[in-house]
This record gives sequence, C-alpha cells and structure tokens, in this order.
Amino acid sequence: MASTTSPAGFNETPLVAQARKGDLSAFTQLVEKYEGKIFRLARHITNSQEDAEDILQETFLKAYEHLGEFQGNSKFYTWIVRIAVNESLMKLRKRKSDRTVSLDEQIDTGEDVIAREIAVWEDNPEDQYSQTELREILDEAVKSLPPIFRSVFVLRDIEELSSEETAEILGLTVPAVKSRLLRARLKLREKLTRYFKRKGDDIFDYL
Repeated sequence: MASTTSPAGFNETPLVAQARKGDLSAFTQLVEKYEGKIFRLARHITNSQEDAEDILQETFLKAYEHLGEFQGNSKFYTWIVRIAVNESLMKLRKRKSDRTVSLDEQIDTGEDVIAREIAVWEDNPEDQYSQTELREILDEAVKSLPPIFRSVFVLRDIEELSSEETAEILGLTVPAVKSRLLRARLKLREKLTRYFKRKGDDIFDYL
C-alpha cells in the first residue's frame, strides 16, 4: 500500500495497515481523526443534525465492516468521504419532500470559468451585515441547493477537495464536477443577490 496523507498532512498509512489487521485501537484513532469532517460533510448535505449523526455512525460502521476491501489506491480519507456522501444521498432519497435526481445525471456545460474558491471570507465584507449574518446567509443559500449540486459545492468549495478527488468520490467525470460546481455557484449568486439591494453590489466581491 502506497503511503497516503490526509488533507491536513496526517500520515494515515500505519493506522490503516494496523486496522486492516484487526487492530480496533488503530481504527478508533482514524475515527477520532476524521469524525469531525465527516459529520460536517453529512450535515452540509442533509441539512440535518440528527441525520448527520446517523450518517457518521453508518459511515464508520460500513468502513470497518468493509475495511478488507480497501486496497489503498486512494487515501483512506477519500474512501470514507465517498461512503459518507453515499449515505447522505441515500438519506435524502428517503425523504418524500426531497426527491433527488440520479447521481449519474450528465450536464454538458463543464467549463471552469469561475474563480476556484468563493467560501473564503475577507475582512469588512459589507457594512450593513456582520460576519455572522453573512455566514448565515451563505449557509442558508447552500442548504437550498439541489443535492446533486450541493454535494459538489460542499466537497470542492467547503471541504476544498480537488476536482479529481470530488469526481472519484461522487463517481463523476471531472468535467461533470466542474459543470455542477459552475451551476451551484451560479445558483448561489442568484440567491444571494436578493440580500444585497444596493446598485452595483455583488456579494461575490466579498466572499
């Protein structure tokens, strides 16, 4: 197994190797390392604290049960994120009020024409809004995105994964990831402009 490093520079390889041999303590350390990120990801996708808690449990239970199937071709972190995303989308599909489009839907507009990061907050964004209010507005706008776009946006612009990692996790092509990210950003721009009425203001100038 090739050496793999988490997004934060954490070398997970020794713990993964021990966990695959049945070392529960090693797996517990992996859980402790990543549970915060997995919970946050699930909460962003489902918009539910309760669902996110269930997904967190299911993600690591499934990861432990299928640990022998993990071949080390990608980071362990990427593997469990993929499990968490699948669990989150399954949870959404069970909600009668939130029917989703198939994850393999193709959108043929995949040009990466918008700046990579928009969820980075600079100082003094808008005088009439506090930092907290701006974050709340953005959070609500993200929650309103359709799940197929929300998943890509969360992974790319909030979790800051690469297009390639996002494509691998969601089972999409890189152009499809870029297409959905573009659509998500455009939808967010449209939703956020309603909060900024002053002529010439653009919320994305402050993100």
